[in-house]
This record gives sequence, C-alpha cells and structure tokens, in this order.
Amino acid sequence: MDTRKLLLILLSFAVFNQVSAQDSTLLNMLNDSMKVHKGKSYVTGTFKALYIINTQTVEGPANGDLVFVIQHRFGQLNSGSYNFFGLDNATLRLGLDYGITDDLSVGVGRSSYLKTFDGYVKYKLLKQTEGPQMPVTVDLVGNITNYTQDIPGKTYLNTKYRTAYAGQLLIARKISSALSLQVTPTYLHYNLVPTVADKNDVFALGLGGRMKITRRMSIDAEYDIVPKNQVVSTTVHNSFSLGWDIETGGHVFQLVFSNSQSMLATQYLTQTAGTWGKGDIYFGFNISRNFNLKKKKR
Repeated sequence: MDTRKLLLILLSFAVFNQVSAQDSTLLNMLNDSMKVHKGKSYVTGTFKALYIINTQTVEGPANGDLVFVIQHRFGQLNSGSYNFFGLDNATLRLGLDYGITDDLSVGVGRSSYLKTFDGYVKYKLLKQTEGPQMPVTVDLVGNITNYTQDIPGKTYLNTKYRTAYAGQLLIARKISSALSLQVTPTYLHYNLVPTVADKNDVFALGLGGRMKITRRMSIDAEYDIVPKNQVVSTTVHNSFSLGWDIETGGHVFQLVFSNSQSMLATQYLTQTAGTWGKGDIYFGFNISRNFNLKKKKR
C-alpha cells in the first residue's frame, strides 16, 4: 500500500476523534460493569474489540452502531533490509460491522489479499451472568468469502469455485476483570480444493485470550489449530498471533504480530505457510472506530 494512502487513513481517524457526535466510548462492551436485565446481571466487556486479533470475539456492535475496522499487515520481517523488513509491502482489510439488535450483527469487508470480499452474520446465543446461572457467552457466526484476483491459466475459476464458507462457535468466559478466554471451534467448506487429496470440509480449533495490564491496555494472544490430513497438498502451519490493545476513547488501536498474512478465517486457517521460528512474522495493526447511527434511549 502507498505510504501516503496509509497516512491519509490514520489522519482520517484522528479527525473522526474530534467529531462531537462520537463522544461515547467505542462500544457498550467497553464497560467493565454488569448489565442488569430481567433480574439477571450479565457480564459485559469480555473483550475490548470485535476481534481478538484475526478471530472474531463474542462482542458485537450495539443496536444501531456501525463499526469501521481497518486490519493492516505489513510484509514479513525476514524479507530483509531491501524491503525495509516488510514495511514496503502490505495487506489491508477494510470492514463495516453493524448492530441490527444488541444480539444480532452483520458485517462486510474487502481484503487486498487475493482481492477478497467477505460477509458474516453473528448471533449471540447465550450470555455470561454474574453467578452460577450461565458461566460463558456463546455466539454463532456464519462467514462467506469470495476472492476475485485473476490467476493466469485458470479461467475456469468462476464465482462458485472462488467461494468458501466458515461456521464458528465462539465460546468465551470473562474469568476476572483482567482475564478473558475464548475457544472457537470452526467448520470450513471450500467449493474447490487444490487436489483430490485435500478435504473440502476442514475442521479447526481456535484458542484466544486477553490479559488486561492497565485500565486502557491489554495483551492478546491467539492460536489456531488445524488437525493434520485435511490440507495435504501444501505445507500449512498453525496460525499464532500476539496483539497489544490500546483503548483511546473513541477507538481501539491494536499492534499485531502474526505468522498469518490474511485476516479471514477461510484463508489464515488453511493458508498460513510461515512460522515464527523462521522469522515469517507479519507486523501490523487493527483499528476499530464506532459510529452511533441511532439515538440511544436514556
């Protein structure tokens, strides 16, 4: 990505911070308090943003909130000084997430990696409560991706063959005000795979967590496991990512280190070729910015 374009994006966020209509915090989820509803105290603020790093969290936009997300990854750190250790190259995803209700949200995005479009629907099935009634929060997410990049010699790759799907169950628990953990069983389906030995249906398991270190900062970690004998024609490594979250009122800024270049489940789970041990690390950042489109009831 052109450096001037990147600076323009970051400058735009700085301007947005000054808009008086955006005086509220990022999301209602940023509160570490309990939400009382029908005699139950629901746990809020399990995570600070919509994504642990690459994986979605159990959080979602509140009813009527629109969240603009920028996910940016530079090139590999081991690409050498000629490529300025990866800073000369970049992969970018722009996303919009909207809360239809407090429990139902939708989102769309566009990634420069393989020129991919994506969309999802997320619904909150269960909410963690204070006390023994419900120990976890559970969300169900359905994703669809379609890549549009031209591949020489493969004109048969129509929309059907370029489409993949992901179904995820997000199971999270806020253990304390400082620690939250999430387990993410994932089912993937690819309409087309490289060889007959590769599976069209792939299962994976994501593990993630957040550790709060100050009132506005936290450390995040994410590890995704793809059992063997599902993708066999190419070498695939499990994705491991670390993040440092900084909450600045109107938005959450996250510094990222990952061995995955893509930020979409149908890609980073089965297409991560690099390892941390060899320096195949992509440095980048996530930024989430919230816009209240509906007048909140007092």
